Amino acid sequence: MKSRLFGALICIGTVSLPAALAAREAAQKPAAAESNRVAEPWRNKNLSAAARAAALLKAMTLKEKLTYIHGLFPNKIEPRPADMVPSAGYVPGVPRLGIPTLRESDASLGVANQMNLRTDDVATALPSGLATAATFDPKLAYAGGAMAGAEARAKTFNVLLAGGVNLTRDAWNGRNFEYLGEDPLLAGTLVAAAVRGVESNHIVSTVKHFALNAQETGRTILNARIDEAALRESDLLAFEIAVKDGRPGSVMCAYNKVNGDWACENRFLLTKVLRDDWKYPGWVMSDWGGVHSTVKAAMAGLDQESGQELDKQIYFGAPFAAAVANGTIPVARLDEMVRRILTGVIASGLYDDPSPAAVQPIDYPAHAAVAQHVAEASMVLLKNQGNVLPLAKRAQKIVLIGGHADVGVLSGGGSSQVRSVGGVPIEIPLTSGAAASFVRVTYHNSSPLKAIRAIAPGAQISYVDGKDPAAAAAAARDADIAIVFATQWATEAEDNRDIALPDNQDALIDAVAAAQAKTVVVLETGGPVLMPWIDRVPAVVEAWYSGQRGGEAMARVLFGDVDAVGRLPMTFPRASTQLPRPGPIGLESLKNDAASNAGSGTAEPVASFDVDYKEGANVGYRRYAAQSSQPLFAFGYGLNYARVSYAKARFTGGAKPSVTVAITNQSGRATVAVPQLYVTLPDGSPLRLAGWSREALAPRETRTVTIAADPRVLARWQGGRWRQAAGSYKLTLATDAAHPLQSTSVALAQR
Repeated sequence: MKSRLFGALICIGTVSLPAALAAREAAQKPAAAESNRVAEPWRNKNLSAAARAAALLKAMTLKEKLTYIHGLFPNKIEPRPADMVPSAGYVPGVPRLGIPTLRESDASLGVANQMNLRTDDVATALPSGLATAATFDPKLAYAGGAMAGAEARAKTFNVLLAGGVNLTRDAWNGRNFEYLGEDPLLAGTLVAAAVRGVESNHIVSTVKHFALNAQETGRTILNARIDEAALRESDLLAFEIAVKDGRPGSVMCAYNKVNGDWACENRFLLTKVLRDDWKYPGWVMSDWGGVHSTVKAAMAGLDQESGQELDKQIYFGAPFAAAVANGTIPVARLDEMVRRILTGVIASGLYDDPSPAAVQPIDYPAHAAVAQHVAEASMVLLKNQGNVLPLAKRAQKIVLIGGHADVGVLSGGGSSQVRSVGGVPIEIPLTSGAAASFVRVTYHNSSPLKAIRAIAPGAQISYVDGKDPAAAAAAARDADIAIVFATQWATEAEDNRDIALPDNQDALIDAVAAAQAKTVVVLETGGPVLMPWIDRVPAVVEAWYSGQRGGEAMARVLFGDVDAVGRLPMTFPRASTQLPRPGPIGLESLKNDAASNAGSGTAEPVASFDVDYKEGANVGYRRYAAQSSQPLFAFGYGLNYARVSYAKARFTGGAKPSVTVAITNQSGRATVAVPQLYVTLPDGSPLRLAGWSREALAPRETRTVTIAADPRVLARWQGGRWRQAAGSYKLTLATDAAHPLQSTSVALAQR
């Protein structure tokens, strides 16, 4: 599929892809003649997806049903079926009924191609999930999902394992960069938008990892423990929003245990929550290597075993068939499993609009513009003392230091790794650790040095690698401005031991700052890092893992071609002692890599261990508020180059609590304001993000906006259901979780 409409995505607030889909649908012939609708009712588009799936199920043989509930891991299959490509998964379809073969790809940040398994198959690399979260913009999340979905479809994939919504509970989690931060409303809302974007291409998107997959260390054996109310009000709320608002075709259960049961055979999660409470109609697939039983998993609510070769045995193959034959698993349960898979396939549009059989052309330049726009909107200006930024294009001598800024920008590692358009300037194999079998340290070919030279052609711009702090300081002293690129790499399957910058980078920054008063630090990280030098550096920008056009985006933000408009989707602590846990639990007791990587394999059993989430629902900024602890930078924080003011706010209670405020851009440059509404419940529990607005403002523009409080965060989980207590609720308009602008109390009725 050629995505010609992505040029329309570059302006803020103009994300629109459905026209491309409408054009494709208009070109299609009717699915069947009226007579065929009667003979083959599953082709009747006037019926619901569930009704069509039920009709289609009746036409399937037992063998066909049994085949559709477990999928192959292509990288471990020889010989391969003719239409199988090296990727995440493959589930043979039923051609006689039009049931598609499911070709699955990892795709959190674009169509993944770890370790270059599909030789030189490139794709557009989006910035990290945290970067998307930092935009606070569902339209950009949708655009990124739509772009990734378009490329996946063009590459013949039709199921994307995209939609990670696990909350950040620990700042050192190696997979934080893939997810969307610490707040359930923000994370759930943006993942839902991304899922809708993916599925706008008539392919399936998958929300994951359900649930409480909050650390990578021992992820395949750990037991996450938390009480139900706290789980409902935090991690499960993020999933609930993503599932209900995004309507994904599939949900992927996690590796870990939750309160004693494996997530992929956890009846509470898969049946009580997902089916009974949320009425989810699609299917539950396992994580790769996440299945531990046949009967228990099936009866708990697992519908499909994925990447079966990574499990200890193929539980949903011959053992499942035998269990159906002897009645241990009722035929009705098998039918339910297949019907749910078919429902997700039909609801996504995949059944009626099958993905192409051959690779299609892709408009990579247009897609790169989407990635760059997300990157620009995500960068957070953390400090700007003395207005060091934006950089003046008349600066004569600028030195860039460290971070391989001469050749590219850092990417997070793991199953989300995209082999990006433009090539890989740096790719470093791992020699040990749980991630070594499928991860390399990788940089995208987007050089900040080249981008800055292009944007400031009259300046003398040099690069120093930063390995020698003294040499870097000397270069900084001789320049007008020094920009230090500090990096912290993170990857799936491993956690960082701490959140300090590695490789002596703190000493490097100290040396440069001592030599040059105009020092700017650009952080390329997968989450928060400690900043012992913060008081000695005038300007700091969090650029995250910025994707394949990150260098260009950094240059435009640093020089003010676009304003710095990102906001933190997670709290940055002052010290490690502020974190709920000092480091990965269980790290010292693990004997081998199998506890974190299902693909590494081991004959030695590994004992499970508990991880207690005693903070409960008070994740991130809520915990800081509960403890009256002041972070270095709060959730929602971010500076602008433009000056933005907020007139007196008007709060409303009753059935629809909200705040209305006039926002003025007092500057002669365009900008974006992100006012946030927080609520404190009558029981005194810590404040919660209840809503926000993202307003693009022209120079000198004033706009009045109303932010409604989302009812899902006004309630507590009590007595087995959501209850909004009658009483006085404190509403706070703020620029971030720690900086209120105005507050008032409003009366709300019981609900």
